[in-house]
Amino acid sequence: MEYAIKTLDLTKKFGDFTAVKSVNLAIKPGEICGFLGPNGAGKSTVMRMLCGILEPSSGSGEILGYDLVQESEAIKKRIGYMSQKFSLYDDLTVAENMEFYAGIYDIPYRQRRVRIQEMLELAQLSGQRRALTSDLSVGFKQRLALACAIISRPEILFLDEPTSGVSPTSRRAFFDIIHDLAQAGTTVIVSTHFMDEAERCHNIAFMLQGYLLAVDTPDRLKEKVIKGIMVRLQLPDPMYWLPRLSAQPWVLEASLHGLFIHVLLANEEAVERLYEITGHNPQRIVPNLEDVFISLAKQKN
Repeated sequence: MEYAIKTLDLTKKFGDFTAVKSVNLAIKPGEICGFLGPNGAGKSTVMRMLCGILEPSSGSGEILGYDLVQESEAIKKRIGYMSQKFSLYDDLTVAENMEFYAGIYDIPYRQRRVRIQEMLELAQLSGQRRALTSDLSVGFKQRLALACAIISRPEILFLDEPTSGVSPTSRRAFFDIIHDLAQAGTTVIVSTHFMDEAERCHNIAFMLQGYLLAVDTPDRLKEKVIKGIMVRLQLPDPMYWLPRLSAQPWVLEASLHGLFIHVLLANEEAVERLYEITGHNPQRIVPNLEDVFISLAKQKN
């Protein structure tokens, strides 16, 4: 099977509102594909269509060789899904939650003890098996929700903004587990708005206003989308400078990144002109994924 997921012009309408507009995806087995974009971009809607939860308004797709519309029940048996709200029972222990999900996925009773132990070790929760779920930190709850989602050993795992509200340390540990799953052959689809997480995905699908703007590896996106010299400046009043720099004909893009302004310049001469105007030395930088997204969004508009 060349692709675990393949879609053609996948579209979803809610009344007169089109939430997802002609999305074309081709994701290979064992890949981690990150869906990146602001709230309302259509990421969750695409995921729910791929899971068989929502029926597309038009377009088509295949998941693990199954037709997205005609064979949605067969698809559901071979995937795992984890939402950002962590569907756990607080009044159960860690092991009891996993026992419950093992039952939902019809895992034979004789296999459950071994499978639960495997998931506890994978999610680094072995020392918490008897802990009440309500007493767990958000990071531990996140890992428990993942363990419950993969207890059936799904071929595709869908993670809908799974790291919202957890610490950076917990986010990194969570992505380490995701990489272990992908290396073992699981295809992982994860939506996120964290650029550092997106950098760790094999491919990134940028979404905005229901459109899929681009799909590629982080490095190739930076090479293809960003054409010019990227620099950054720390100026005393960035909001004053931003529109003035944007108005210069030799400035291709200018955007605010915290205390810094990132400026995409047309050529070497523009670097000198930028120094002359601002009186500050511009620092050359490698474009990041936020620069890529800003550039793609401007191209779309």
